[in-house]
Amino acid sequence: MSQWDYAPAPESRAVANLKPQYHPFIGGEFVDGTGEPLKTLNPATEEVLAEVGTAGPSDVDNAVKAARKAYDRVWGPMPGAERAKYVFRLARLLQERARELAVLETLDNGKPIKESRDADVPTAAAHFFYHAGWADKLDHAGLGPDPRPLGVAGQVIPWNFPLLMLAWKVAPALATGNTVVLKPAETTPLTALVFAEICQQAGLPPGVVNVLPGAGDVGAAVVDHPGVNKVAFTGSTEVGKQIQRTVAGTGKRLTLELGGKAANIVFDDAPLDQAVEGIVNGIFFNQGHVCCAGSRLLVQESVADEVLEKLRARVTTLRLGDPLDKNTDIGAVNSAEQLARIRELADSGESEGAQRWTSPCPLPEKGYFFAPTVFSGVEQSMRIAREEIFGPVLSVLTFRTPDEAVAKANNTPYGLSAGVWTDKGSRILWMADKLRAGVVWANTFNRFDPAAPFGGYKESGFGREGGRTGLEAYLHVQG
Repeated sequence: MSQWDYAPAPESRAVANLKPQYHPFIGGEFVDGTGEPLKTLNPATEEVLAEVGTAGPSDVDNAVKAARKAYDRVWGPMPGAERAKYVFRLARLLQERARELAVLETLDNGKPIKESRDADVPTAAAHFFYHAGWADKLDHAGLGPDPRPLGVAGQVIPWNFPLLMLAWKVAPALATGNTVVLKPAETTPLTALVFAEICQQAGLPPGVVNVLPGAGDVGAAVVDHPGVNKVAFTGSTEVGKQIQRTVAGTGKRLTLELGGKAANIVFDDAPLDQAVEGIVNGIFFNQGHVCCAGSRLLVQESVADEVLEKLRARVTTLRLGDPLDKNTDIGAVNSAEQLARIRELADSGESEGAQRWTSPCPLPEKGYFFAPTVFSGVEQSMRIAREEIFGPVLSVLTFRTPDEAVAKANNTPYGLSAGVWTDKGSRILWMADKLRAGVVWANTFNRFDPAAPFGGYKESGFGREGGRTGLEAYLHVQG
């Protein structure tokens, strides 16, 4: 070990309090699911973490009935100030059990512990704190004279931010008076089931939150159930389209937060060292498993070589390995299936003529790992410039004028996010107005706040989550 190497600094996996078995949570109790049990894996080691009971059709029906009963009898009629106390209590318990949840999230998902610890869990708690404050102020939110909850919310969340996506959906639903049937991702159910424990610990009335682990068929059953009034989904565009077809004509309210192919745009007057940090954060945070990842880098031609040189030097310093090591920057890809997709798309970039550069970091012998990769010489027609890779792969394109940058950035079926790096405030405002993206970051990337609405356009979905705007998705309002 040279004097500049990092000594291992592993977090204790015992903190996660792993159980051998987990079960669906219906009506305030953990029950034996009638579905086929699944085994959830640690993607960094490929070891089985636990056996998880899954929901069958009868469990879905029971969960929706429990949520309806809780809505009609307890949660819906409850004054907002009383609901706020429960939501606030959930936030405090998330904080109190933060270390346990962070380690569990890293074991089940593969992301670095420093991301689970410093980003995912604190931001999840922040969403509950924020929405607790809205619970007794809905009449004053500018949403009309008598905003009322919709009823039962069916929510389906992805595997890339399991606990945080839960918070994005459950917190506003509860604060506005709705009850919830939640379907976590098949590969990452554990923190959602510990959240169910937290609901018990908080004394949440039975049936207000129900958690149904399982595969896509469970999510489809939740979406299709006639007792569900509102559907919220985060995941792939393909599944989002299926959900939209399912709910069409049913009267169910729907929000979709789907895929993305965000452009991170660097002008020649940008602070380049700062921009490089933003580029790295934009694509390599959470192994690139981010819907709004800055997976397309658009660099002004005059500084493209300099930016690429700085970027490669910075990426070389990223440490890939054990996600439980506090020094790790790049953890494991969540599943073998996702790793295969990343490899296939990266190979297509090479075969279509882009220049591939891969970080020289060593890969562990076990687990699902993919080294940070940068493609230069990318053309807009290439698959790596058009399709969402959802991995640590960056495609670099160049532009000469602001108009060309806007045209290339908007040349995508997606429209979730974008980043702009420049010293000129007027250019930032001009670009933000021209870019067809739900969120535009200026001289930063991947900044989130519970008070700021988030969502996209086109095949990135519709509706907004977070902020005052996000409350409306869970309320009947008078136009």
